[in-house]
Amino acid sequence: MSQLEISNDNQVYVNTPNDPSPLLEVWRRLKKHKLAMLGGAIIISFIIIALFAPLLTSYPYDGAVLEDRFLPPLSEGHIFGTDDLGRDLFSRIVYGAQISLRVGFLAVVGSVIIGTILGLLAGYYGKWIDMLISRIFDIMLAFPSILLAIAIVTILGRSLTNALLAIAIVNIPTYGRLVRSKVLSLKEEEFVMAAKALGMKNRRIILHHLLPNSLTPVIVQGTLGIATAIIETAALGFLGLGAQPPTPEWGTMLADSKDYIQLAPWTVVLPGISIMLVVLGFNLFGDGLRDVLDPKMKQ
Repeated sequence: MSQLEISNDNQVYVNTPNDPSPLLEVWRRLKKHKLAMLGGAIIISFIIIALFAPLLTSYPYDGAVLEDRFLPPLSEGHIFGTDDLGRDLFSRIVYGAQISLRVGFLAVVGSVIIGTILGLLAGYYGKWIDMLISRIFDIMLAFPSILLAIAIVTILGRSLTNALLAIAIVNIPTYGRLVRSKVLSLKEEEFVMAAKALGMKNRRIILHHLLPNSLTPVIVQGTLGIATAIIETAALGFLGLGAQPPTPEWGTMLADSKDYIQLAPWTVVLPGISIMLVVLGFNLFGDGLRDVLDPKMKQ
């Protein structure tokens, strides 16, 4: 039950000790979303696998033994079998989880930071700043994201780092436009108008009022964006523009094994299933998070 308290400066405050915090309320509702919990379990499983990769594997991911080429799954000492160079496929998939998750998280963090800053500036200040930033977003969105990423990697050079930068760059407009549209509606709200009337500086209004109230859709989109970033990383790796051999990136593994799909189908199927599972996990969790954070879904 809420209680009124009067401080020494005669200000009245409302004390609500029994009301759950916003984070606890989100967690309470999220626990009831079965698909979100399934997605979260998949994500946590892959994170644990990535963190403890050295403890889970018995072979180095680049240890080639030509005498052990194309051993089938459940062979002695090789639970997932081996590839065309006799490398343990389980080790490569486990270490590949580190790469895919790291690239996914870092690419989304970079896109969110830059996109949020540009979206705040465009939405709040408007005029020529909004026009300039919006036209840049429109130009970038005119190209399919994977083609734009390919062009950027081609210019910068083939490497996993450049692939990460390319994925981060091509996804900036997604978050920028999302924040811009939210700010355009928020800056007309009464609390923002009151802050301006009180003489509050623009920087304080943006950081303390607009930014916190714009983060909900960004968090949801960021969760879904990790899945997209992982797929784009795999696509660039498959095209030979991402991680270079012998780095055990899942897309690169698919490219290396595509010629042996009839001879050793497990070398293609297992990395493909890994990509599918981790993307499914983020999509399920992101959809559940969207349902929980959407005010219309709270009724």
